[in-house]
Amino acid sequence: MWESLNLKFRKYPARMAVASKMFELGLRISGDGKIYCGDLKINDSALAVVANVDRRVIKSTVDVIIADEELYEIFSNIIPAGTLLKNIAKNLNLGVIEIVVGERSEGVLAKVAWIMSKHNINIRQAYAGDTTLNTNPVLTIITEDSIPGELLNEFIQVDGVLKVSIL
Repeated sequence: MWESLNLKFRKYPARMAVASKMFELGLRISGDGKIYCGDLKINDSALAVVANVDRRVIKSTVDVIIADEELYEIFSNIIPAGTLLKNIAKNLNLGVIEIVVGERSEGVLAKVAWIMSKHNINIRQAYAGDTTLNTNPVLTIITEDSIPGELLNEFIQVDGVLKVSIL
């Protein structure tokens, strides 16, 4: 998908910014060219502000995506992922761990989940940054209980892990 977007928008960085922001926020395009987050219609001006582009770029980006069968198939089927509990975890008495991964990120989630399972730590939510969008994506894991500090050494020893933070 990113290859198709890069080909379509290589001469139009503002359009690429819009498409990336839509993907990041889980925004979909309907057949009539409207933008939605779930069932909530998103105003072009509001999206333009967060994408840091002129409002007219939103319409031109949507038109290009609708005209491309492959891109439209993707952008018309995006579903927002839901609430990320990271910022409210403390209020809910949940644990949070952030793991920065490098280029070799294959299997990091599985290995980290295995470590947590071994220590009877239940995972409530896991969110991984896109490896194509981020140089060093962050894996955020929300747990039922706090993460004991002594597990930091086990997490940092996982291949591909660059940094571990317990929040």
